[in-house]
Amino acid sequence: MRRITTYCLCLVMLIAAGCGASIAPIVPTAQPTATATPTAAPTRTPARNVTPTQPPSPMPATATGGPSPTPLFGQAVTLVAQAATSTRPFNPNAPRIEFFTAGAAAVAPGDTVTLYWSTRGTTAANIYRVERGVRNQVWQVAADGSLNIPTRRSDRGALEFLLTAGDGDNRVEQTLTIPLACPDVWFFQPPPQECPTGAAQETYIIEEPFQAGRMVYIQANEVVYSLFNDGFEPGWIAIPNRFDPAIHPESEPSFAPPPGFYQPLRRLGFVWRGNDTVRNRLGLASQPEFAFDGFVQTSVTNGEETLYVSSTDGTVLQLLPQGDAWQIITPP
Repeated sequence: MRRITTYCLCLVMLIAAGCGASIAPIVPTAQPTATATPTAAPTRTPARNVTPTQPPSPMPATATGGPSPTPLFGQAVTLVAQAATSTRPFNPNAPRIEFFTAGAAAVAPGDTVTLYWSTRGTTAANIYRVERGVRNQVWQVAADGSLNIPTRRSDRGALEFLLTAGDGDNRVEQTLTIPLACPDVWFFQPPPQECPTGAAQETYIIEEPFQAGRMVYIQANEVVYSLFNDGFEPGWIAIPNRFDPAIHPESEPSFAPPPGFYQPLRRLGFVWRGNDTVRNRLGLASQPEFAFDGFVQTSVTNGEETLYVSSTDGTVLQLLPQGDAWQIITPP
């Protein structure tokens, strides 16, 4: 029995020895554990090259114009402050103007213009004609309808009307502007931008040049114009013609102008001799007067008239309003 036991023990040892020659024994080891490394706690004092970071501030209550951050979960609710306004609440019964128009896009001076309008929330309305910002005519009309208004032959530029409905805070207004066609043409080219007040008028004209300007007599309006070149104001003056050949001499016999100069005669001479301003500013005539048949025409801008007169050499004299200045227009 002992011998068998010894044999078995040897056999086990031999087997164990043979296996150890080809396979290394595996010894299980414990899972390594992370070793905690101490880290310095952040300080409240930044380094010199670090910009302190401000803590995030809450969103403003009103929009600033830039994009808003998008929340992770759904749309954020933004509270917008409502500024107090003085707008009165909407009144569905307040007067209103639905339309205010004319029957033609443009009319000629002297023609009749037809106005059409419609209002709501009122039983009556007013239509004003406005000229240079002033309401000078009024028509009391129904809440809706049409109205024929004659224009004047002298009207120029555009017609302006104003429709009003309601009173006080409920008053509503609307302006209507209707262009006026120009019915006349200028007697010279290139023409001014303004429309003439009427057709060119043919008239007898007397013109004479002076040392510092010229004199022009226009028979159409019986006026003598003195145009100055001395640079002082006014640039020109107009004096009504009072010369009567039956009682006034044509010239001053005792006055003898120097060689190369002339004494103005008759209508021009009567104004020149009798007005110190004209005589002193114009000086002596440099040529005799010249009479011819020419044209005059006018335009009106903002109530002020500009005069255009034919000249002896084919040019046109433009006399600006209020005697401010005058100039020569040379046709091409």
